[in-house]
Amino acid sequence: MRFVSNNHITDPALNLALEEYILRSLPPEDDYLLFYINEPSIIIGKNQNTLEEINPRYVEENNIHVVRRLSGGGAVYHDEGNLNFSFIMSDDGQSFHNFKKFTEPVVKALAALGVQAELTGRNDIQVGERKISGNAQFSGRGRMFSHGTLLFDSEIENVVSALKANPEKYVSKATKSIRSRVANISEFLAEPITIDEFRQSVLASIFEGSEEIPYYELSEAQWADVRELAQTRYRSWDWNYGRSPAFNMRQTKRIEGAGTFDVRLQVEEGLIADAAVYGDFFGRGESSEFAKQLIGQRYEAAALGKLLGEIDLSYYFGKVTKEDLMGLIFE
Repeated sequence: MRFVSNNHITDPALNLALEEYILRSLPPEDDYLLFYINEPSIIIGKNQNTLEEINPRYVEENNIHVVRRLSGGGAVYHDEGNLNFSFIMSDDGQSFHNFKKFTEPVVKALAALGVQAELTGRNDIQVGERKISGNAQFSGRGRMFSHGTLLFDSEIENVVSALKANPEKYVSKATKSIRSRVANISEFLAEPITIDEFRQSVLASIFEGSEEIPYYELSEAQWADVRELAQTRYRSWDWNYGRSPAFNMRQTKRIEGAGTFDVRLQVEEGLIADAAVYGDFFGRGESSEFAKQLIGQRYEAAALGKLLGEIDLSYYFGKVTKEDLMGLIFE
């Protein structure tokens, strides 16, 4: 595995472009590790409806970046107190959805600092009942990455204010629920350290046993490609916000082990004229591709049951059955 330096860039569009560039363009025979810290920003999951995840007024008033990432999962708040890590490698067919494989080195690094953390639920790292890290994955063209946040000394109040809490996740009062559930790693350290010292400690732990950390240095031509990708994708309104059409049928539900699903259908004269599926689920396929297969179908259990039985739902949504989606669509 080789470490790629992001040259202390804090622009989220550039950092996400760098991550994608490593995934798609660096020699595939190597695995890579990337760290980055972003300016205040909300990073939206691939399958989410941006405007329903953010507090637009707060975002505008506080000049917070809003950028969509390639991976699924939920929206997260980043700032200079948050260290992000990304393991980038070939997709061996066994590692996607295996969050433990990628969080274990991080949990070990935290333990070396006296922080007793563990992977919980689908994709969170917690200390006791407090969440300090969320993780997500992306797979495409035989490559994948598994990346996550490490809340070191983040402004928790901004997390609360910038994001709209989903009541499917936080059954009680949403704001109170976020604040009580999230914690900074710095709260659990015996001695205070800076985020740079924390970053170096995690890096050294991951490469423990190596005489020196192997680096991959990008050329200026490669950096130019990264900047171009940042401009064309990660600074694009279409990518970050996209269209949000009106629908006349909407069902939202949390499916245990898979995530929160928001299914919307435009039904005209008994036929599905438009469809979208939003949520914080993880899948290899694009949810928009799944939604297109619904268009033109009758909005009835027999027709959709037959169609869903012919589709590999796990490819799009992870651990979801036909019965799960039928229950959601016709609830």
